[in-house]
Amino acid sequence: MKQISRRTFLASSVRAALFGAYAGSGAAFAHSASWSNWSGGQTCQPAGRYDIGSEEELTSLLRNTLGPIRPVGSGHSFSPLVPTDGHLVVIDQLSGILDSDSENNQVTLGAGSRLGDLGAQLDAIGQGMINLPDIDRQTVAGAIATGTHGTGVTLQALSSFITSLRLVTPNGNVMDIDSSDEDLLHAARVNLGALGIVTQVTMQNREAYKLKKREWAAPTEDILANFDELAASHRHFEIFPLVYSDYSLVLSIDETDEPIGEVELEAEPTSDASIAESLGLSDNPTPAERLRQSNATASRIQPSESVDISHKILSNVRNSRFNEMEYSVPAEVGAECLREILKTIYDQAIDVNFVLEYRYVGADDDWLSMAYGEHPHATISIHRAASEDYRPYFNVIEPIFWKYGGRPHWGKVHNLTHLELTELYPRFKDFMELRRELDPQGRMLNPHLRALFNA
Repeated sequence: MKQISRRTFLASSVRAALFGAYAGSGAAFAHSASWSNWSGGQTCQPAGRYDIGSEEELTSLLRNTLGPIRPVGSGHSFSPLVPTDGHLVVIDQLSGILDSDSENNQVTLGAGSRLGDLGAQLDAIGQGMINLPDIDRQTVAGAIATGTHGTGVTLQALSSFITSLRLVTPNGNVMDIDSSDEDLLHAARVNLGALGIVTQVTMQNREAYKLKKREWAAPTEDILANFDELAASHRHFEIFPLVYSDYSLVLSIDETDEPIGEVELEAEPTSDASIAESLGLSDNPTPAERLRQSNATASRIQPSESVDISHKILSNVRNSRFNEMEYSVPAEVGAECLREILKTIYDQAIDVNFVLEYRYVGADDDWLSMAYGEHPHATISIHRAASEDYRPYFNVIEPIFWKYGGRPHWGKVHNLTHLELTELYPRFKDFMELRRELDPQGRMLNPHLRALFNA
């Protein structure tokens, strides 16, 4: 830990759509209005919101204000990490590439940079991110703070590619954190916004590259029977099990030198209505009838292939809003856990249409990472449309994750308590001690975090 001179970042020309554009004045500008996350499932009425244009403004704000304060990125977390009646700090202006190292394929980024904006910027300097999550709306700081990850049994969560970061503590001190203090780095990368506010990160990348994506449908049990081998033979491999179906959508991604393009074999056009009619389904189909329809539909899905620059293959824009629960379980029990979830949906006739998501993530050393430890983890996600009440569905499925030793994604819905989390994360108590050291007054805590850390 060390104090460094304060430095002003270049302000981004684009501000978060969540907060609108309003004129700054060279100092942090306070604005009071209601806040909601991307899905609308989390809301609050903060005392004020500060649109930070530089690190100097942030340190001044923290030194000259009192009371609770929470950082906010894109608002893509579904758990109540942000809601506060104190102040929100918006870091969107701390964005873009601040420095680059072409020899080592590293860049220093403003922590408010959006993942979706970085792909083209990195490609322009001959670099590509080693891995990316499926959705590209998050800020870098928000993604690493919640343990956000992509797919790949040999690829770790996004936080693992951060070689150093700059943290402004709640008392306004500035710390540079790197591998010279590995414990501190492993604690600070997945930090839940509870240690302070990250203003910049240095990220390990690689040379720019292309990927080939292949998508097809296959019987779920056939894929699960060979999942370990398939995951090991592809750079990225995952499935999207269809509820009320024996099928999954399958996705493999591998590095390639093939030209950019897309190939899709067109199936004969068949509407869901005609399938339903041919199967003689009722207006309110039973689980067995839904199974017949889903299998008939899935069996007609044709494989497709596409090649593009890595970031265009790895991440997507999701415009249909939803709420999500995601847990990781040890890879050796992942398939069993998935089967139980699918069977529970069927047996209880839960009215849900969203596919599940099942994939592997490489083990890492970050204290609060879902995949902390020595072995890969399987992650399983369930979703509910934002317009629907997710609680009845999630409350039925969540105990299944607990049965298999599941760890929650910090940015997704979960109901675990302090005692349970202490059992699941070997370094959880160490993180709590560090949090108390850096934030003895608990300024960075909201009710949700106070409960998690028993503070």
